[in-house]
Amino acid sequence: MKSTLVNMTAVLFGITLVASAGVGVVNMITEEPIALAKEAATKEALTQVLPEFDATAIEELTIDELPITVYTATKGDAVTGYAVQTMTKQGFNGVVRLMVGFTPEGEVVNVNVLEQAETPGLGTKMADEGNPLLGSIQGQKLEEKKLVDGKLAVTKDGGDVDALTAATISSRAYVDAVNRAWMAYKSVATGVTPADVATGATAAAQTNEPEAQKGGTNE
Repeated sequence: MKSTLVNMTAVLFGITLVASAGVGVVNMITEEPIALAKEAATKEALTQVLPEFDATAIEELTIDELPITVYTATKGDAVTGYAVQTMTKQGFNGVVRLMVGFTPEGEVVNVNVLEQAETPGLGTKMADEGNPLLGSIQGQKLEEKKLVDGKLAVTKDGGDVDALTAATISSRAYVDAVNRAWMAYKSVATGVTPADVATGATAAAQTNEPEAQKGGTNE
């Protein structure tokens, strides 16, 4: 075949078409298993953060322009608890996603970390059983905590939530996501209109974060 611009363009188009078709097929093959895996992970998280239940009703909210999902759990005709799938973009390495469970009265049952990409051995400890962040709120009503501007905050920012050692940014992100879950719980359980939730850290604290915390081993 004579090498001309038209021929080369046709060959390139053909290669692109075949490659695109291949990607489409792979996507079709993997899309359903990924969705099923995500659904299974969500169901598992619900069992870990809620009292015993038979069914859940789902309500979608938007707080701080972030999608929040509230699961109202029931057993028979009674509400047994609320689970909130919440998130923040304030993590040391981006998104942190949690499932936070509340009793009907508002006590925190448990927190399950669904997604995080924090520093191994530091921020990743937010997913450890009995970590200080969870220990500071589990079994408690958040309105009875030491709040800063009506919200939870780590001790460094004037609150009483114990941060992870050498991982203040990750700890603030965790608290930010929990605050958003708390707002969503109140919206569904008590009818309080959801409002935007600012991070527990003050602007000054964010600005004056030591350089070592932003780029080294000490988040």
